[in-house]
Amino acid sequence: MSSSSDFQQDRHSFSGSPQKWTDFELPGDTLYYRFTSDMSNTEWGYKFTVTAGHLGRFQTGFEILKQMLSEERVIPHLPLAKIWEWQVGVACRQTGHQRLKAIHLLLKIVQGSSQGDCDLTLLKPLWQLFTHMENNSCHDTAKPGILLPLHRALAELFFVTENRVTELGSLQEYLLALNTEDHLHRCTAQ
Repeated sequence: MSSSSDFQQDRHSFSGSPQKWTDFELPGDTLYYRFTSDMSNTEWGYKFTVTAGHLGRFQTGFEILKQMLSEERVIPHLPLAKIWEWQVGVACRQTGHQRLKAIHLLLKIVQGSSQGDCDLTLLKPLWQLFTHMENNSCHDTAKPGILLPLHRALAELFFVTENRVTELGSLQEYLLALNTEDHLHRCTAQ
């Protein structure tokens, strides 16, 4: 079982008696599973139960962190670098509304942080997602000018982040860190 169709992310494999199975959690709202039999016995297979996440766990954490990041007097006492790192990871792993909420928190952190609090180069996977969405929206002539909520959220995050690094005087280093060498070669050729 995995949270990705290629079975590479959050993978859990089980074999043998039911006693070897343990409960586990997967991020996101989709579960992929593959059942393979080696035909070594004549049992019926396996049965598993999928339950939505623990009630309020993500939402509670989101609300607490959102409130803490809204209090200017609290922000200096927070380990923003660590929170930033965790939130980027959450935004990369989650999907749907949870990803949007994680991006919302990233935006609050960028807006409230001081120089050097956040390693903005950690945004590279989200930048790749954003540029992929940008490239696909240019080719979608059925709905010109309409952006999906995730696309809008990422656009705002990168707009604010770019303004922030410009203020700090490190725009060039930031852009070089986010882009692949291939992308930079293509841009230079254009």
